[in-house]
Amino acid sequence: MNKTTEYPNQTDGVYEIKSAGSGTKTFVLWREVVMAYASPAIMAGIGGLVTADKGLQLGALTTIGGTSAFLALMLGLWLRSRGGHKGWIIGAPHLVVVGLFALVGATFGLFAAWATSGLLEIMIPSNHLAWVGRVWIDFPLSGFIASTIVTWRWRLAVTTNFSSKRRR
Repeated sequence: MNKTTEYPNQTDGVYEIKSAGSGTKTFVLWREVVMAYASPAIMAGIGGLVTADKGLQLGALTTIGGTSAFLALMLGLWLRSRGGHKGWIIGAPHLVVVGLFALVGATFGLFAAWATSGLLEIMIPSNHLAWVGRVWIDFPLSGFIASTIVTWRWRLAVTTNFSSKRRR
């Protein structure tokens, strides 16, 4: 009788180590939102430190990071619920889909900047808030970055899962 069949290892399957390409990738929304916040916020914060621009340092944590996180959350929720049902999103080339969503994210950011600056102009006519002038750059750029990150990673997860199911 074989020793391994007589006394099976109690830890089999508990401490499995998977290689980098062995498992299917999953799309975890909270990780994508954190990445969408952290990536542009860190880069803009570094840019603010290098140029000694206090407005950019503050914008990195608020308008840049916040807009990116919000847009990543909204887009990620939509992609999880409706994105897989749209055949053109999965069927089109990866770069085309990411490019289209990046343009839509930047356009949404422009619309948000227009709405924010317009509403604040009505509510606060003197426009003493320094960050209002920054939203015309921060919101579209954040929308572009967040849409690119989320769509790229979602599409990789979907195509990886789709191709691994097709092979079985």
